[in-house]
Amino acid sequence: MSKNKGKSVNDAVLEYLKKQNRPYSAIDVFNNLHKEHGKTAVVKCLESLAEKNEIKEKVYGKQKIYYADQDRMESLDEKQIAKMDQDISETTSVLKGLQGEVKSKETLLASLKNSLTDEQIRNKLEELRKENGEMETRLKELKCRSKDVPPEAKEKIARENESALKEWRKRKRMACDILETVLEGYPKGKKALLEEIGVETDEDADVSYPGTTGSA
Repeated sequence: MSKNKGKSVNDAVLEYLKKQNRPYSAIDVFNNLHKEHGKTAVVKCLESLAEKNEIKEKVYGKQKIYYADQDRMESLDEKQIAKMDQDISETTSVLKGLQGEVKSKETLLASLKNSLTDEQIRNKLEELRKENGEMETRLKELKCRSKDVPPEAKEKIARENESALKEWRKRKRMACDILETVLEGYPKGKKALLEEIGVETDEDADVSYPGTTGSA
């Protein structure tokens, strides 16, 4: 419930102007009091308070501005003013920090919006794993027949093998890039993500690039 709920329109308007100590139009006061009092009542109240010199009124063309009578406001000593300045400085510092956090989160949100969906990632990873499995099977078959293959055929096989390895590396990099993108907004670690989407790494399958001792 609002603090102004239950107060008379006179008390609510006067208290608001004194607390804010800023100039407002009648519409501003009406809206800032969350429309708890009728617009007509607020306008009449402001005019009445101005006539009684309890608040000040300024006319700019057709616009009337109302504000607290500064002569009726409590004066502040130097310590109170210094304390207010300190509070303002601290609040400003907190605000800057929050604005930085908002900007960072907006950047992350924009990045996530441009990323693949979880379903798209699962499908892509499954496709890459299937293709890698097919390449591995083909390589094993070629190795089994290598003894009966003539030199020129071996050279062709070697070239195809190198091409397959390059494709393997390329596709693994693609898969890793996709995973890293997802991990930027994923609350857990890489291992948890792989388990959740059911992806098996080279290391899980006990395979590695020729000439290496393992796979990450």
